[in-house]
Amino acid sequence: MNLKKAAIINAIGKYSVVIMQLVVTAILSRILSAEDYGVIAVVTVFSTFFSTLSNMGFGTAIIQKKELNQTDIDNIYSFTVYLSIVLTFIFAMFSFVIAWFYKDGLYIPVTMLLSISLFFNAMNMVPSGILNREKRFIVIAVRTIIVYFCAGIIAIIFAELGFRYYALIFQNILSAFFGFIWNFISTKPHFHIKVDMNSIKKVANYSSYQFAFNFVNYFAGNLDNLLTGKFFGHTDLGYYNKAYTLSVYPVNNLTGVINPVLHPILSDYQSDKKLLYDKHIKVFKLLALIGCYAEAVCILASKEIIDIMFGNQWEQSVYCFHMLCFCIVFRMVNSCSGALFQSLGDTKRLFQNGMLNTGISIIAILIGIFVFRDIKGLSICVTCAYVLHYCTASYMLITGSFSFSLLKYYKDIIYEVFIFVVMTPISFIDFFSIQNIFLSLIIKIAYITIIFILLLVVTKEYKVLISLIKKKNINSHE
Repeated sequence: MNLKKAAIINAIGKYSVVIMQLVVTAILSRILSAEDYGVIAVVTVFSTFFSTLSNMGFGTAIIQKKELNQTDIDNIYSFTVYLSIVLTFIFAMFSFVIAWFYKDGLYIPVTMLLSISLFFNAMNMVPSGILNREKRFIVIAVRTIIVYFCAGIIAIIFAELGFRYYALIFQNILSAFFGFIWNFISTKPHFHIKVDMNSIKKVANYSSYQFAFNFVNYFAGNLDNLLTGKFFGHTDLGYYNKAYTLSVYPVNNLTGVINPVLHPILSDYQSDKKLLYDKHIKVFKLLALIGCYAEAVCILASKEIIDIMFGNQWEQSVYCFHMLCFCIVFRMVNSCSGALFQSLGDTKRLFQNGMLNTGISIIAILIGIFVFRDIKGLSICVTCAYVLHYCTASYMLITGSFSFSLLKYYKDIIYEVFIFVVMTPISFIDFFSIQNIFLSLIIKIAYITIIFILLLVVTKEYKVLISLIKKKNINSHE
């Protein structure tokens, strides 16, 4: 299966879920409060950490290591089952530590329940890796749609019944449970009571650096929520988390079409650096162009988007969303770097980059928390951190893993840089004053669209989009 076909299949599943997410989120945001979302955001920080511990890079190792046989995969799965049980128990007991840290007993039952979600997510790592290894993207797409639909409907029902943040917890648990059951039935991995550690050793070198990257990357992506909940409270965390989550919608839902299939497809060509670099540039151009457009729309129409999506009770999220959107294009183009490191077998450099970027994030978040002392300043600092993440990742990927010069790299993307430099300041200048919020959004989108099209024509980068749409085979060097 080529990259284009895989991306199309993934797009169908992805955007079907996006539509459902928008509807479910819009409904829940009008039922639940910022405090409700803040409570869940705090516990999610810790559950994500334990999920990272349970992964250990096995999922990506199963995709990359083509020499693994069925027995090896079954042994790895069996090992993750034991690991899942241990980590779930530890996380459930950790609820008392979380309650002590935030001085609030409500975190004990909340964490206990979310440990169920952690268990099934951890168990799902290997089955999910098998599906990607076998390039069964249709199964993944169908599963994603059905699972989210069922979990979303149930969450809305519980929210309407007054269960508050427990509605979000049930949504997480059901998504994890249904996802695991579906993947398990689809892949049928066998559980062995006795695990042959030789199978684990086969992927240890590769997976250990992937795990180390996931581990340090966790802190880069979650420290802001952790400290905001501690020093600013549940409500401010709710406003900030809502803005942050919405700002990554374009990143996750646009790059989510390509990135999940990128490593499984490109891993077949891991010995051909020139081919991988050419494909990287083509994917970069696509993501950069889409990112520039999405970023400009989100920045200029930030108030309209927040009000339409969540209601005017979320006004305090507007400024945070406005600033966080500035790094959309940087996050989008940087999102595929991990798959390139993995496809090149260079998870060691991926880990090193993760360490560096984690340090950058920690410094930025601490400045936002203790110097600016509000969620607005924190948003600015987090945005700056993501811009620097792109700079470090591109440097290490191009000069290190690919062994090419930065001069060649920037010559290859010069027009995308130009479009970004022109569109960004334009998006920060809001000279519109339209009372009707829907009309205001439509006019602003039309304004950005016209400018974007003109820039595509001037730079002739519209040819990039056309060629990518027509491209049929990943092996093509055109």
